[in-house]
Amino acid sequence: MIFSAADHAAMARALALAAQGLNTTTPNPRVGCVLMRDGQIVGEGWHRRAGEAHAEVHALQVAGSLAAGATAYVTLEPCSHFGRTPPCCDALIQAGVARVVAAMEDPNPLVAGSGLARLRAAGIVTAHGLLEDEARELNIGFVSRMTRGRPWLRLKAASTLDGKTALDNGVSQWITGSAARDDGHRWRARACAVLTGIGTVREDDPQLNVRAVPCERQPLRIVVDARLEVPLAARILRDAPALIATASEDAGRAEALRADGHDVVVLPNPAGKVDLPALLHALGERGINEVHAEAGFKLNGSLLREGCVDELLLYLAPMLVGDAAQGLFNLAALTALDQAIRLDIRDLRRIGDDFRILARPRR
Repeated sequence: MIFSAADHAAMARALALAAQGLNTTTPNPRVGCVLMRDGQIVGEGWHRRAGEAHAEVHALQVAGSLAAGATAYVTLEPCSHFGRTPPCCDALIQAGVARVVAAMEDPNPLVAGSGLARLRAAGIVTAHGLLEDEARELNIGFVSRMTRGRPWLRLKAASTLDGKTALDNGVSQWITGSAARDDGHRWRARACAVLTGIGTVREDDPQLNVRAVPCERQPLRIVVDARLEVPLAARILRDAPALIATASEDAGRAEALRADGHDVVVLPNPAGKVDLPALLHALGERGINEVHAEAGFKLNGSLLREGCVDELLLYLAPMLVGDAAQGLFNLAALTALDQAIRLDIRDLRRIGDDFRILARPRR
């Protein structure tokens, strides 16, 4: 399918609209819609949050009667099933649009091409694949949950240039500057959940909420705690229910946490630790699209070893602290370089005085 320059411009606008729901749409995907008629935008909209109108409905409301004969550019295939809201493909049919261009088909098995098929059956011209890579990246977590049954896990860490996250005595505040720390909060804000380990809770007592940037929806906070040692007074348990993943069968501790409103899931692996892949699938069942992990080098290493890390968000500070300090990942010693975890660098930029690397392990 060959798309025109006007098609590209309209879909780029739809993607920009979709990004306005970056922090709010979970568990739904981020979707934008632009209606074009006679070379002019007659309506546009984006999905704001679950349970509210979808992007197509917002755009149709703006366009009114001008939607008849228009082309709808949508970043994700219009839905064809009843959920909290009616099917968007029916709204487009009733409005009399002439053509629908979707950036990508919906990976949700409840849709998966049926929305476009219903539009074609109604005599509407359809196409998809325009700026598909960009649309997929915008909804990487939703795509992961729909295709793999588990969320996309992004592991964030801050280190010196020699790869150290804290001094040997545990001091780590602050390795990176305020600009990098604020940027980290922006990534937290887009996530459905923030995950850490019991070691970080004991040593730092973090809040792990979004504070440095505006955020109307706080991510779920998750603690990986094999022996169920999290103190009830820990700051991560304040203000909102948390989820504690454990391997412990200590019913008393679990009930005390549940009495405070927290969720406790018992997922032991054969080694008596938390089964991390099973935890990700349990989070997928809860509608979690993106997980933002901020943990210590032990849990970081376990997440990498067990194939749970989809993306690394690394902040590097221009300082050196030497070997007698804590590293990024607890990984086994290698005997050959071909055993190393190879990364594909997706983005590299300066944030204040620090550098941010976005990378993905090669599969």
